[in-house]
Amino acid sequence: MSLVEQIQKDIVTAMKAKDEARLSALRMVKSALHLRQVEKMAPLDEKESQAVLATLIKQRKESVEQFTKGGRQEMADKEAAEIVLIETYLPKAAGEAEIVAGVKAAIAEMGSPTMKEMGTVMKTAMARFNAAGMRVDGKMVSEIVKRELAGK
Repeated sequence: MSLVEQIQKDIVTAMKAKDEARLSALRMVKSALHLRQVEKMAPLDEKESQAVLATLIKQRKESVEQFTKGGRQEMADKEAAEIVLIETYLPKAAGEAEIVAGVKAAIAEMGSPTMKEMGTVMKTAMARFNAAGMRVDGKMVSEIVKRELAGK
């Protein structure tokens, strides 16, 4: 079952259960996927669908940060709940230990890169994670690469 079909099925379930918050979030996800499909003028494959969901998660995380700064905790909680819902449709995100191991392997593969070569290390590390089918946060990878290169 494709991601769009699964979301449609879950929308029907949420309607029957009268779960307004879940229904609203699922409709938003479905419309984002549909918009991307219309822009592309072709059906989305799994990778593209996951990229759209990752973008939605990133937007929600930024919103949570802004709402928290602005003292709007109820809105931040709503966005956080949407993040949890969207993440259920994505493969499991890599943990910090897995990211550190991947970054160390990329650094070892390159020899002994300096801080000036951080971009190359990032590119190599992200390629490793994508090849393994792992979902990682680029910001976290960047921080770990900086930490590892600074330790040299």
